[in-house]
Amino acid sequence: MTIVRKLLLLALLATGPAWAETLSVPTADRETSVERPKRGSTMSTVQSRFGEPATRHATVGQPPITRWDYAQFAVYFEHDRVLHAVIVR
Repeated sequence: MTIVRKLLLLALLATGPAWAETLSVPTADRETSVERPKRGSTMSTVQSRFGEPATRHATVGQPPITRWDYAQFAVYFEHDRVLHAVIVR
């Protein structure tokens, strides 16, 4: 074994094991009963079920993403389909 290999082996053994922790963070989505649009719903379905949004933001990007704000949640659309509906606090 050459001196370089011995030094490399010694360096690897000296580093010791790596440790990691898993953090569990509660999310607002699991803790609330606020009804929101389901993923895949159309814009017209959302509007008929939840009414006119308080704010309609301009479409941005490619694919086009649009955001509608309601009092308790915001809805993100890709084209005319719900991508996400998130709680607003």
